[in-house]
Amino acid sequence: MSILVRSYPSVLTRSRFGCTVSTGSYYPLLTLRVTVTATKTIAYLRVSTDKQADRGVSLSAQRAKVEAYASLYDLELVEVIVDAGASAKTLTRPGLSRALEMLASGEADALLVAKLDRLTRSVRDLDTLIHKHFSSVALLSVAEQIDTRSAAGRLVLNVLASVSQWEREVIGERTKDALAVKRSRGEKTGGSMPYGYVLAADGKTLVQGGSEAEGLDLIRELMERPDLSLRGIARELTARGVKPRGKAWYGKSVANIVRFESRRNQKQKQTLGVSNGEVRSAA
Repeated sequence: MSILVRSYPSVLTRSRFGCTVSTGSYYPLLTLRVTVTATKTIAYLRVSTDKQADRGVSLSAQRAKVEAYASLYDLELVEVIVDAGASAKTLTRPGLSRALEMLASGEADALLVAKLDRLTRSVRDLDTLIHKHFSSVALLSVAEQIDTRSAAGRLVLNVLASVSQWEREVIGERTKDALAVKRSRGEKTGGSMPYGYVLAADGKTLVQGGSEAEGLDLIRELMERPDLSLRGIARELTARGVKPRGKAWYGKSVANIVRFESRRNQKQKQTLGVSNGEVRSAA
């Protein structure tokens, strides 16, 4: 792109009294032509599922946004690369790998996305991309108005990454607290059903029952015997024909059941102590 600049040059003269006088009106017009090179940019588009088309992140919507942005800011789109049906959980994507290779080889100087989550949803992956790829080339985002060609743009990107990390940690803490409350109530918190238990009618609370209930009673009985190790309990269960979850009874599988039973008994004792007005240690 060329910009035409016109100016009227002046000759500055200094008088005997130290005053500066401009005599520019006596000189002809000068014309300067300054050429501004547009930034060569790769646009990257991604959708993970067909349902995302209903949320404004379809490929056509992303393409329209990046093309409008490129036109507004005089970016030269050398190529538009698409990852269709690709998850943001990993950076191993054909389109993204090709875009990063083009940036590394100097075929383009910037990567443009419609929104930062089209590139990645992981703060760790974003940090990897910034330090490994975008330290020498620019990252541009339409939605977040990020342009790392400037110091301000780099600051905004770092702030957004920090906020995202904070948000993930807060969600993790809330989830951990919520699961702890569910466990204290004897509710299922995910994963496989503990040995010897089924869900109660409310669909949340664990109660002993099912075909493994008798086996669980036997395990509790064997746990009281000081002469039996975990492997000893496993051998005893095998000898008595108790059906295991897997191929056979092992000390490790018995240990998992014993550990769950110990935690459950401790929670029940704490709950009973509180209901009786007693204060008991959680240790």
